[in-house]
Parts: sequence; C-alpha cells; structure tokens
Amino acid sequence: MAEQSSDLLVIKKETADIVLSKVQHFQKNGELDLPPNFSASNALKSAWLILQETVDKNKKPALSVCTKASIANALLDMVIQGLNPAKAQAYFIVRGNKLCLDRSYFGTKAVALRVAPDLDDIFAEVIYKGDELEFRIEKGRRIIEKHIQKFTNINNADIAGAYAVAVGKDGEVVRSELMTMDQLKQAWKQSPMHPVLDNGDLKPGSTHAKFTDEMSKKTVTSRLAKHFINASNDSDLVIASVKRTDEHTVEIEAEAEVEELANTEVIDIDPGNGDQEPEKADEAQTADGSNGKNGTTDEMSEEEKEEAIAKEIDESQACKGPGF
Repeated sequence: MAEQSSDLLVIKKETADIVLSKVQHFQKNGELDLPPNFSASNALKSAWLILQETVDKNKKPALSVCTKASIANALLDMVIQGLNPAKAQAYFIVRGNKLCLDRSYFGTKAVALRVAPDLDDIFAEVIYKGDELEFRIEKGRRIIEKHIQKFTNINNADIAGAYAVAVGKDGEVVRSELMTMDQLKQAWKQSPMHPVLDNGDLKPGSTHAKFTDEMSKKTVTSRLAKHFINASNDSDLVIASVKRTDEHTVEIEAEAEVEELANTEVIDIDPGNGDQEPEKADEAQTADGSNGKNGTTDEMSEEEKEEAIAKEIDESQACKGPGF
C-alpha cells in the first residue's frame, strides 16, 4: 500500500509539472488566455482527488491502468478549456489504457461563455406536456416570451421538448434554440450507441432513458453553444481542444453508456485495437523507449521520464491543432 501511494505521488508530480509547464509555454507564446477566475493549479488538484477514486470496470485504479501520457493529455485539455471537475464541468472516462476527458452540460456552457465574452449567461429548460409556452420569431430568432410550468407536469416520460437561451450583457436574448422531442430523438439517433429504438422509444437502461431531462438540456445547449464556438475568434488551441474532447465523447458513446451524474466509477472500454490487455499494451510501446522492456520508465531518471511523457503528448496531439 505504501509503495502504491509512493507511485501515485510520482505520477502526480510528473503529470502536474508537465501540464503546468505546457500551459505556461502556451501563455508565454500568446497562444492561450485562461479565464480570469480560473486557477489551473486548483483545477488540477480537484482532478487529482477525483482520479484517485476513479476505477475501471474491473475496479482497477485508472491511475494504474492508464498511460501517463493519456492522463497528462486529459488534464491538459481540461486546463486549456478552463474546466474544473469539482464544478461538474468535466468527467474522466477510461478507454482501454487511455484516459479521456468528457465535457458535461455545464462544461459546454462554460466554454461557450468563454469564447463569446459578450454573453452573460446560457440556460436551458425542459418543456413538459401541459406546459404553456409562447415564443415569437424576430429577425429569424426565436424569442421565448413565456413558459409556465406546473409542478405536476414534471415527468421524464412526458417531455415535449427543450430550449436553450443565450443572454447578452445587456440582458437581451442573443440567440436561442428550441427542439421538440422528435427533434431531440432525431439528434440522438445520430449517436453510434443508438439510444432510440426503431419504434421511437428510448432504450431501457440507457443514459438517455434514465436522465432524459438532463440529456435534453445537454443536446439543445450543445446545439446553441456550437454556434458561438464555431463562430469564435478565440485561440485555435482552445477550439482544437474542444473538438478533440467532442471526438472522444463520440467514441465513448459508441462503445458504452456514459453515466453523466457519476464519477466514482468510470466505464472502461476496449478501444478495439487488438487483444492486448492495458498492462501488456504499455510493454509493447517501445518505439520511443519510454515503455517496454528495452527502456522502462523505472530505469529512467526523473528528467528522462518527464521528457518521454512530454514527447508522447506532443506526438499524440501533433495533428490535432496548432501549438501541440
């Protein structure tokens, strides 16, 4: 137990130092401006506490089955996007021997507000059958004027739709999205994990079936946020990180159900690139000498370990966006 704690401390120091070093490099070169109220150090501390409790489907600690480079990459994407897992803005998902970052509804909202500084807030609501909703169309924009909801209407089985509204600093509605349940289901049908059955019902036990209200808000918010993110003049580094996280989310959804409201037990999914077990996969990665029998990290000095991990980060993200 003492040996395992010592190993975790080494991983923590190495990854934290590498991530902070990368972030400082980006900031120094003018490639990255973090939100004024965001502390990279505090976000990393929160993430580390969560990662120590994160396990795969075999109850193995994520920090022991995931490669150090993938852990550093996930943490780096978290910091670049200005997300804090303590605020439920992001979750960590294990795929084979890789750690991936998944952005939540709150995280997507935070990114949109960051890249569109003229926005004051974004909020989403679910529309239930029996609710009274009025909106007008002005210059091609839907403006929600009234939404009256009775407490007795709230039922996941009776969701009629959802909407998201972006409000500017002046209090005026900048943009809004309104989706019926049919439109939401049509969007969910595009998911590779097929949460919508052929008869239109939600697959029993799926995330969409268990948390229909949250998934509805997430979908309509993502559609609204995408407009601001795609139209942003913000750092290419941030946009590349956002797209990379979205790609990971699609891959994760294609292979397993992602529990949006839980982070104590992370789903581990075989990425489908061979029969190697996570432990054996690490041994096979000897191309750069950082893993395997011909150059294990145990035989390296601390400086060599950091250089090897940093090299893996650069190589794995080289074609993902500028600055990597």
